[in-house]
Amino acid sequence: QVQVVESGGGLVQAGGSLRLSCVVSTRTFSSYDLGWYRQAPGKEREFVATVSTTGGSTMYADSVKGRFTVSRDNAKNTAFLQMNSLKPDDTAIYYCNTYLHDSDIYHWPWGQGTQVTVSS
Repeated sequence: QVQVVESGGGLVQAGGSLRLSCVVSTRTFSSYDLGWYRQAPGKEREFVATVSTTGGSTMYADSVKGRFTVSRDNAKNTAFLQMNSLKPDDTAIYYCNTYLHDSDIYHWPWGQGTQVTVSS
């Protein structure tokens, strides 16, 4: 059974930084492009960032471009999301899962997510 565990969230003031981690218990971690997603209260889940299988290619939502950096460590089955210059609009629960362009297909069960709250 694959388990996804996100961590690193918290309460931070606007302009601050957080580093999120996502550990996945699967032997096929390195086989998938990874994505970070977030869901704010009353809103649908949205794409935040993705990193390719080797970590060599990344892509970001326009709302976080230039502020967030996604990376991965395949040896540790872990993905990271470095978030800088945080804004109140970044407040959401953050999740990680596989990423497939223009698709709603996710290969792992959703974890509990990690709450990020940015105060103004």
